[in-house]
Amino acid sequence: MSTTLTEPSVQSVQERNKRIALDCAAAWNRWELDGILKHWAPDIRHFSEDRPVDTQQMIGAMQGGLAAFPDLHLDVKSAVSEGDRVILRITVTATHLGEFMGKAPTGKKVTWFMLEELRFNDAGQIIEHYDVFNYLPMLKELGFVPSDVL
Repeated sequence: MSTTLTEPSVQSVQERNKRIALDCAAAWNRWELDGILKHWAPDIRHFSEDRPVDTQQMIGAMQGGLAAFPDLHLDVKSAVSEGDRVILRITVTATHLGEFMGKAPTGKKVTWFMLEELRFNDAGQIIEHYDVFNYLPMLKELGFVPSDVL
């Protein structure tokens, strides 16, 4: 009897990609950036609100976020995998314990919302990363904008 190697099923690839995306969120919750970076392809491309972002700038922003909000926690509300992409809808909670946008630490608990879209290659590496943030709730909580702004 001979055996043939078969391609992984589309469903198994989508599940693998979703697992990797959720592993990245879990690494954030452990404050381990290396747990995210290990899933990035060497030539990954980043886009923040559709603007290209250099990888070193992205890493710097991530480090800055953890410095300002060292107890940052991602609560993944949903994860959808289709084709080579995974989209995460996330609520972020944190305490403002480091300088942020020139504002000294306030000790206030803050919340913001984000969407992440990750595109994977066949090897399960993230080759494109898109994010969109709704910082308005946090900006209200920190007093950057009036609380009645919609």
